[in-house]
Amino acid sequence: MSEPTTPTRVRTVPAEAGATPAAPSSTSPVRAFFSGSAGRNIGLVVALVVMMIVGAISAPGTFLTVDNIFVILRQASITGVVAIAMTLVIIAGGIDLSVGSVVGLASVVGTLAVVQDLADSMHWIVFVIFALAVGAAAGLINGIVIAYGNVVAFMATLAMLVGARGLAEILAERRTLVVEDRSFITFMNSDILGVNMLVWIFAIVAVLGWVLLNRTTFGRRTIAIGGNREAARLAGINVKRHVMWLYVLVGLASGIAGVMFLGRTTAGSSTNGQLLELDVIAAVVVGGTLLVGGRGTITGTVFGVLIFATLTNVFIQNNLSSSVQAVAKGVIIVVAVLLQQRFARPPGRS
Repeated sequence: MSEPTTPTRVRTVPAEAGATPAAPSSTSPVRAFFSGSAGRNIGLVVALVVMMIVGAISAPGTFLTVDNIFVILRQASITGVVAIAMTLVIIAGGIDLSVGSVVGLASVVGTLAVVQDLADSMHWIVFVIFALAVGAAAGLINGIVIAYGNVVAFMATLAMLVGARGLAEILAERRTLVVEDRSFITFMNSDILGVNMLVWIFAIVAVLGWVLLNRTTFGRRTIAIGGNREAARLAGINVKRHVMWLYVLVGLASGIAGVMFLGRTTAGSSTNGQLLELDVIAAVVVGGTLLVGGRGTITGTVFGVLIFATLTNVFIQNNLSSSVQAVAKGVIIVVAVLLQQRFARPPGRS
């Protein structure tokens, strides 16, 4: 009885395995090119160049100046820091809607009177420590609830979005808390080699994120979990623990962004980071990271952040309303998702 069964299985596996390789042979060269990382990045570079050409034509006297280029980079820096960590979370098949609220909470905690008094007696690094601790703690709570509580990431982080913003309002008593340590403000607004400190922080986080994703076991496991969580578990990866640490990372990035807000605005407020999560997720998606997980690049995310920052600057240079800007962003996001469906779908995934 076992002899007829064995040939049947042997014949079935090649038939299915043969069906999958047949797709690439019928795939057009254009689709094959744009499905690769090089093609995606070239497309993002072209989009960024086109946007810069539009800005140069519409605002010829101001857009392409060195000062304005650095303004764009500064505007991109805070969103970019969070987007780098969000890329890892989305590659693993998750999402975090709470980053904007955590940024606001971190900025408020960093400027509480007790924290500022402690900083006066020690060093302004206390601001940074408290903000990072708050961000990491929020991320840890998200990670535990999602990984070990089996709560859907959308709902868990939505709850944190509401809770963190409410806690920030309670702690700040709906007031704006001013940073009184001038040495901190001076440091955060200083230039190194002519480049603003916020831009340097973004660059350092981007490099660290690229190394983490592409040159470490942690990054390979992140991609494996996003591609097939059950297969990753069977391969020996502690999926729950790994997912928890991913949310800690994005929480830590939100704490860094909270410190950057303090340096740029010189104030902690519960409104800091409002709707930041939308800009972050949009930049990650436009950068080529699949929302279903399994694929994404840090380089693409950096380009996505720069594209949106450039778009914002073009609208400001031309005195266009924020409503029109929101419509343009929506169109870009839809086009990016459509292109993902057309060119970037992984083999065998519907």
